[in-house]
Amino acid sequence: MNKVLLDTNFILNAIQCKIDFFDDISTMGFKILVPDAVIGELKNISNSKKKMHFRDDARLALKLLEKNEFEELEFGMRYADKGIVKYLKANPRVILATMDQELKKLVENSIMVIRARKKLEIV
Repeated sequence: MNKVLLDTNFILNAIQCKIDFFDDISTMGFKILVPDAVIGELKNISNSKKKMHFRDDARLALKLLEKNEFEELEFGMRYADKGIVKYLKANPRVILATMDQELKKLVENSIMVIRARKKLEIV
C-alpha cells in the first residue's frame, strides 16, 4: 500500500479549506503517516497565545487525529521538517502532503497539495 506523510501546514490548510483529508486520502488508496513532531507542533499551536488564527484549526486537527486511523512515526525531534526530510530520503516512494514551498524543495518525493481550495492532487 502506498503511503502519504502529512505535514503540519497541510493539515491546517485542509481544515481551513474544509477538506476531509482523511477520507479523501483513504479513498485514493493511501495509508496515512503522521510524525510525532507534527502532532507536537499542532499541540503547541493549539495552546499558543501568538498564533490565534490557527489555534482553533489546530484543536480541530488534534480531534481528527484522535478519531481517524493513521500510523504515527517516531522522529524524536521537536521540529518536523528535519525528520520528514530524513524519512523521505530513506523512503522515496512515500508521498509528502505539504503546502510548504521550502520543504518541497528539499525532497525528491512526489508531493500532494491542495488545489483550488477544494481537492487534493499529487504533483
